[in-house]
Amino acid sequence: MSFESLRTQLNEAATAFSDGPGALEGILLGMVDDVDRAVREPLEIFPVCHHSPASAVAMARRLRDKQPKVIYLELCEDMAPLLTELRNCRLPVAVQAFASEIDGFPADWAPLSVVAPITEASAEYQAIAYALDTPGVELVLVDRSSDHVFQWQPPETKASDEDALHGDAVGVEIGDLRPRFAELEEHLLHHGKVRHWSEWWHQYVELPLGDSDHDTYRQVMFLIGSLFRRLAPGDTHRVRVDEDRERYMWTRMREHLAASGADPAECLYVCGAFHAASRVAEFGVDGSDGFVISPRSATKWQHGLIPSSHAAIEAQFGLAAGSVSIAATEWAKNLKRTKVKPFQLAGQAGGKKARKQAALPGPVAEIAAVDQLSGFLQRPPMLDRLDEEELLGWSVEIVRAARRNGYLASTADAIAVFETSILLAGMRDRARPTPYDFQDAAVTCIEKDVVPGRRDVRRLVEIMMGGDRIGQVGYDALPPLARDVHDRLAPLNLKLQQRGVQRALLDITSQPELEACSTLLWMLRYLLPHGAARPIMGERKLGECPIQESWDLALGTHQRSLIELGYEGVSVEQVVEQRLRRSAYDPQATTATVLEAVEDAIRYLHSPRLAAELGIRALEVLSGERTVDGAPEVLKRSRRLLAYYRTNEPVLPQWIESFVRTGYAHYCTLLPTAFTEEEAGVDQVAAMLGFLFSMESLALSLGCDRTQLELAVAQSHPEEPSKVALLWAAQVHLGRLSRAELRARCDDLLGNPLSLPSYPRYLSGFVHALDPVPSLVDFVVETMSNAFAHLPDPLLLPWLPSLISTLRSRGAQFVPLLIKEAGRLFPGRLPALDAWVPPWLDEPVPVAVRKSTGQGLALLAAHPETCDAVAGLLGCAGEWQTAPGGVAPLSRHPDTAVALEALMS
Repeated sequence: MSFESLRTQLNEAATAFSDGPGALEGILLGMVDDVDRAVREPLEIFPVCHHSPASAVAMARRLRDKQPKVIYLELCEDMAPLLTELRNCRLPVAVQAFASEIDGFPADWAPLSVVAPITEASAEYQAIAYALDTPGVELVLVDRSSDHVFQWQPPETKASDEDALHGDAVGVEIGDLRPRFAELEEHLLHHGKVRHWSEWWHQYVELPLGDSDHDTYRQVMFLIGSLFRRLAPGDTHRVRVDEDRERYMWTRMREHLAASGADPAECLYVCGAFHAASRVAEFGVDGSDGFVISPRSATKWQHGLIPSSHAAIEAQFGLAAGSVSIAATEWAKNLKRTKVKPFQLAGQAGGKKARKQAALPGPVAEIAAVDQLSGFLQRPPMLDRLDEEELLGWSVEIVRAARRNGYLASTADAIAVFETSILLAGMRDRARPTPYDFQDAAVTCIEKDVVPGRRDVRRLVEIMMGGDRIGQVGYDALPPLARDVHDRLAPLNLKLQQRGVQRALLDITSQPELEACSTLLWMLRYLLPHGAARPIMGERKLGECPIQESWDLALGTHQRSLIELGYEGVSVEQVVEQRLRRSAYDPQATTATVLEAVEDAIRYLHSPRLAAELGIRALEVLSGERTVDGAPEVLKRSRRLLAYYRTNEPVLPQWIESFVRTGYAHYCTLLPTAFTEEEAGVDQVAAMLGFLFSMESLALSLGCDRTQLELAVAQSHPEEPSKVALLWAAQVHLGRLSRAELRARCDDLLGNPLSLPSYPRYLSGFVHALDPVPSLVDFVVETMSNAFAHLPDPLLLPWLPSLISTLRSRGAQFVPLLIKEAGRLFPGRLPALDAWVPPWLDEPVPVAVRKSTGQGLALLAAHPETCDAVAGLLGCAGEWQTAPGGVAPLSRHPDTAVALEALMS
């Protein structure tokens, strides 16, 4: 094929637009050289663009005409075994490679995930369907493996500039065709009178190439790929990766041709137009450039299919919202207009009913390719005539959709949308309005300035043009874990693969077999995102058996998350155990998080072995902690675990005894410092005291020394009022401070004008002291009552919010105690309140003691057995003793006799 005429024309154009031969001429003539080289390649290169209806139609047409025996496809080579499972799925889906445990990459990259989305309107799906359902055809994936995708990433980042995100995964696509020179894209959008790249591609590539022949399609795509490649910055990491990818693919193809002996004339190489115009192809199928493929790392990769969606693909590859849905609509229109019969995998879910595929007719005889570019570039663009029926249908449908979503749209708005679409298309130099013109017109005429519902008009147009179609992976294509989940939940009689929320009712009392379903659902709730399995009624607590439960399940909506669990293990229990171990052995794990893992091991797995292992880990973490930030959570969880073991096990496990013993010594050591440090709040100090006092009896039985606690309290000298109140409460508990002395100290605070502003903070400390010393509840009610009675309003009113916040944060624990005690002390009816005197203000009446007559002394002296009996009641063993000289002790100590007389009277 000769492109001399095209070279002459471009040379003349370069001379006309510049002062003389230079860079422009080199670029234009280089583009022609790229096209010429790609066309002459012995192995036919088929350039495509990802999710392009024109590429898909051209691919289907070319496969029927050429009927190649080998198809080389630009897709990660390790994904080949999964492609046969596409027939069990509803497109769009994504082929995924996943690695949770990595070896050879930075640890902060984990988990690694690579996805390659596939839609029905894509050229790669046509090639896959043809190869898998046509006897004697071999499909060979030649692109770098998933492992090499990350090997070629810069060490400082997980995803390079060429990769977009599909969820948390690195996206891989066939035919990433977009200008990499920002000024070029801006120039094309400006002169094309479009807003974004998807609209430019639809207007100036999709529509012109929709009806073109094979040679024209190839040469135009080669030209576009060469243009974008030559205008891309030459020193970027992306260009270097592109060239390595091309060398990788040609190396794999040369190896396969040498091993299989296939004729290059019967092969087809499907790749992006950007790669098709590469100079790497100059090496041909018989050449070699010495490129060596590095070995894969030791990372273990898992592979599977996950559901995808149009919106996910658009977000992944930076496409305009709704562009993939518009491409799907354009694909259907192209098939209807060109009469091309597409390829579809037999039994494809969501497609037309599968029929037995008839044998393909013989391949069409090859005709020598000629220069099509010269005529194509010189020919003025063909303006499609206005399809009034289609545009009218769009206008009526968008008004109907707008009314359903709360807009006050009418027939007049439909007419306005129709006319505005034609007006916008004319302003943009096109006779037929595109979906993007119609979308702008609908927003202008209907949306006004208010969106009454959840969806704006732009979103309604996207839905009308096809919506966000979401794929689904069939049961047979699910990993073993996901299939096991479906099988174990079968007694619920729900369609678990169906999207949306379904209600599951579990009456475990009448159907004991549903308890296994309940256990599985609680584990799924722990593993899956919020909303996949949400309990409506019922809870899973330590040591409790479920009775009735109600769940909202959306496993079909969160199918991808369920599938990715299958990459972590072969069963849900195994994944839960791995997650618990990972949480407990994380370098940032705290004692509270490890104890939470212990609880989850008991609640979900009923595994004493794992609970003991994680408990030992909690003991190690506690010993290494130097702060008390997590003391409240540690106290709550240790109490809960201790109560569980005391009620469900004959003896306490060894690890929890060691934990109590170590925790007692640990918090005794940190207590004096926590009382004085500003970083330790009153909550943390109260939790430490709560641990020490509530675990004291068990700790002492295990060999701890109470003197250590007494010394820790004696060495504590706080200055902050709330902590001072906590210290007083601790001293009362230890017997170092009496109730009367504590009451006197509080009275002194109320009587001192200088201490009145800080008195509310003392009260907050007493409220927190209810946790370690619950016996002070009556005293707390007394002090709070005195505060409300004596504090002036300027002090009392600012304190109320902090009191309310304290009671709210610890309300479940403190408020019931305070209310119960207040109900015991205060009168039950309002009229009695006026005459009511608080018990702590009611002075006790002295008991009159009857004066002894002295007659009992003789009787007691005559009958000493009476004194011996009273002494025995008091716990004093002994016998009556007679002083020297025969004098009775009662004669020398008459007060004792008088008291004994009063006791016995």
